[in-house]
Amino acid sequence: MNRVLLSSAARALGLVVLTARVLSGCSGPPGTAVIIGGYLTGLASGTSIVLQDNGSDNLTLTSNGAFSFSTPVTEDYPFDVTILTQPLHQVCSVTGGSGPARVAFGTITSVTVSCAARPEYAYVANKGSNTVSQYAIGSGGVLTPMTPSTVAAGGSPASVTVDPTGKYAYVANSGDSTVSQYTIGAGGALTPIATASVAAGTTPFSVTVDPTGQYVYVANEGDGTVSQYTIGAGGALTPMATRTVATGNVPYFVTVDPSGKYAYVANYGSGDVSQYTIGAGGGGLIQMTPSTVAAGTYPTSVTVDPSGKYAYVANYGSGDVSQYTIGAGGALIPLTPSTVASGSYPTSVTVDPSGKYAYVATGSGEVLQYTIGSSGALTPMTTSSVAAGPPPSSVTVDPTGKYVYVANEGSGNVSQYTIGSNGALTPMTPSTVAAGNNPSSVVVAWPQ
Repeated sequence: MNRVLLSSAARALGLVVLTARVLSGCSGPPGTAVIIGGYLTGLASGTSIVLQDNGSDNLTLTSNGAFSFSTPVTEDYPFDVTILTQPLHQVCSVTGGSGPARVAFGTITSVTVSCAARPEYAYVANKGSNTVSQYAIGSGGVLTPMTPSTVAAGGSPASVTVDPTGKYAYVANSGDSTVSQYTIGAGGALTPIATASVAAGTTPFSVTVDPTGQYVYVANEGDGTVSQYTIGAGGALTPMATRTVATGNVPYFVTVDPSGKYAYVANYGSGDVSQYTIGAGGGGLIQMTPSTVAAGTYPTSVTVDPSGKYAYVANYGSGDVSQYTIGAGGALIPLTPSTVASGSYPTSVTVDPSGKYAYVATGSGEVLQYTIGSSGALTPMTTSSVAAGPPPSSVTVDPTGKYVYVANEGSGNVSQYTIGSNGALTPMTPSTVAAGNNPSSVVVAWPQ
């Protein structure tokens, strides 16, 4: 009799436990292993994202679609899906990513990870008003001034650049021989670093950051040197032990190739390009042999294509663009032909991220447009130019390769264009946006 009563009591207790588990949303036996998974959307091609569950079990995803973690979670225990590493130039978010692991069939598929492109920002150095204009770039590429629309710079800012991560900006101030340094906030606004500027050489006219984000170089046209700096953890510049290296006469522009191995300086006064290797580990510039290569008359700008195979120099005085291949050791070798016509007073040259198209701003108030052949030679497009402001001083392509912006020093504005499928430029609506006085340089930041 006692055995019968005990058996009945046990069955009743089991029913209560089962009922409690059903009411609580659990349907598997205690200790069931639950697989945590979901769906990824919006990840850009060629990028990756790293997820974690409960702070571990790293999961790297390179394409959109369903995903699941390899390590299951015991039923009724918590799961918590987070992002360990965001994809390049994108920001992603997780919905439905946490809670107790309760599921009927041993798998959770309700976690959603959604990705979207990070916004781009543009900055313009205004030589006449000692400011930097700052803009947000909309979905169609149109520039919208931030609030505030400008930040203070030093005297006569001639050039502005940003680091590859989109965290820091630097401005070469030709009037007071300094470099202003800023952090770039979450909304793109510039904030001066605690030490707002560092000394440069005499009349710094161009500033660039190497592709690794470790070094900054400044061309000083007044004393024929390049100042060189390391970038600290907070973006502040520190002069290298060898503070400057010699260039040709009146160095006007400095750039670094995409590999971060070589640097080139356009020397306005001596009609040539200085060429350097970048020292491994320290970033110091070392002159090549030969130390210079001939360019045209009054070279004002030098750029390297994204493949690192070709270089182009805008020659203000001779009205042409010098074109070179880059040898195995970084030395420039003139193409055949060595130049291509570029109209009157070319001031700036740039190449789009695909390496298919080149654009040249000229003092005659236009932007010339070229295709780049398989050998690196430039060929004018069918429509060889589009109008810009009078006169344009700087041209840049945004990192997505969709838009072109031109700083018009004579008209106090920025021309803005979309890039067509064949590389041809089409003015946006509106075709210009206001800047400060004498805008001399424009750059686009795309935070990583």
